[in-house]
Amino acid sequence: MMASDPNTGAVALSIVVPALNEEQRLPAAIRQLKCYLDAQQVASEVLIVENASTDRTPLIVDEAAAEDDRFRAMHLGIRGKGSAVRSGVLASRGRVVVFCDADFSMPVEDVSRLCAAIEAGADVAIASREMPGALRIGEPWRRHVMGRVFNSLVGVLAVPRISDTQCGFKAFTREAALDLFSHQVIDGWAFDVEVLFLARRRGYRISEVPVTWRYDPSSRVRPLHDTIAMLRELLVIRWNNLVGRYA
Repeated sequence: MMASDPNTGAVALSIVVPALNEEQRLPAAIRQLKCYLDAQQVASEVLIVENASTDRTPLIVDEAAAEDDRFRAMHLGIRGKGSAVRSGVLASRGRVVVFCDADFSMPVEDVSRLCAAIEAGADVAIASREMPGALRIGEPWRRHVMGRVFNSLVGVLAVPRISDTQCGFKAFTREAALDLFSHQVIDGWAFDVEVLFLARRRGYRISEVPVTWRYDPSSRVRPLHDTIAMLRELLVIRWNNLVGRYA
């Protein structure tokens, strides 16, 4: 991992964690991140982007930032995972920028595998639950089938030849991160499909990294409702491209 630059304030690694009403899962995620960063021994930062939570999430985020100067608290007045990740990425300072779901259904140590793909030459590295070597643990079959159906639609409408666009762990070079997220506009669940669509359109190298993924029964994903919403957002991506919004 690259060293930090004392002249620009840049750090080697930025990790962006969107958090909406995560008082149950966020404390464990923070503990895991602290242990991971301690082991890496590189200049790093974690930006926890809390977006209009109504539970104790804002307090937990502020406490993490007060206790450890590697953590930065951000508070948005609007909801939407896409807006939270975009705000965190654009505020980050890392030479490599990673965003992670707060449930950490992927082992935190696998962040290093994404970073290794970036250092090997990828501009964008995405965790995949479908690549050879990946492992899914405890996922209900209905959830898996609906995910595969949605990914097939993504392949037809937006981003072909990617086995898993929706795993919530992705890494970027700083150049790619700032470029892509400055053009990303969708605030809902399909924001990362939009980012991958833009990455393909703009010629960035995308690498898929197989990971171990554990299903979290407390997941807020509503398979039928959210799949319909994401399908609508796929059509928005196509429309935005047609009218030149991504130019």
